[in-house]
Amino acid sequence: MGSPLRQWRRSTTVAIVVAGLALAGCTVDDGAASAPAPASLAVVPALHDQLPQAVKDAGIIRFAGDSHPPYRTVGPDGKTVTGIDNDFQQALGQLLGVRTETTVVSGLPAALQGMLSGRYDAFNGPVKATAERERQFDTVTWMTTRTSYVVPADSTAGVQRADDLCGKRVAVVTGSVVEEQLTKLSAFCQGQGRPAAQSIGLDDTNATLLATKSGRAEAAGMTQAAAIDVTTQQKGQYRYVTQSEEQGATKDNLALYTPKAGGLGPVLQKAFEELFRNGTYARIMNQWGLTDVMVQQPLFDVASAK
Repeated sequence: MGSPLRQWRRSTTVAIVVAGLALAGCTVDDGAASAPAPASLAVVPALHDQLPQAVKDAGIIRFAGDSHPPYRTVGPDGKTVTGIDNDFQQALGQLLGVRTETTVVSGLPAALQGMLSGRYDAFNGPVKATAERERQFDTVTWMTTRTSYVVPADSTAGVQRADDLCGKRVAVVTGSVVEEQLTKLSAFCQGQGRPAAQSIGLDDTNATLLATKSGRAEAAGMTQAAAIDVTTQQKGQYRYVTQSEEQGATKDNLALYTPKAGGLGPVLQKAFEELFRNGTYARIMNQWGLTDVMVQQPLFDVASAK
């Protein structure tokens, strides 16, 4: 055991050394190639000091992450994760003077339950901030979203607008904000005297796309950012339509989640505030083409504040 200052210096040195290295085993660390790597951010000692003791002792923040491009793209090995999430975790870890790692899980329920059981410290979502979930979790809202529906380019289902999905099968990630938006689209359909869309709940975005390819569903629902990524990365294979406000769409707050009991939430909020101040937030969002879903400042437990 050394002095607190010596321990902090060790954790800072480790954070800088490992910032670009991948972790072995069932987890992956920042540094996997997604967007061009940013210059290292300086550790903010005041933020490091405010971390829960358990995190300082471990020297790591453990994130859960499902497959959800472009936020998290899981590599062929099932472990390597790249994407927006990776970029933000790398920046947060550098500011806080700790490592970050991601364990790949199968969907939102697994992430939430894993955090409550203590296996993970946080989940960067993006997940809709709700008052109900904020009874157990702190949330840091860092973006908003619109819902889009991806359709195979060769589809004969006649989907030219979102309301063409009335009466059709739509694959969505179970428990996601998109599932909620599809319910609103169905209400719009029924209000027009048309049949509701049929929801098919699956574990992750890849599964929803597979459902459309196999003919199990006519479309895959996802955030607009994810739809842009799919149609860009798989050129000519897909197109997408976006749900309008008339069709029940709302612009939702999407957030990072962390258990209230762990005490990490307020520190992550302050770390995000620093990313906004130093320009890192804008750089990452611009890099990924997400300027239209940026927020002016990170919001803490926004749903409960309403």
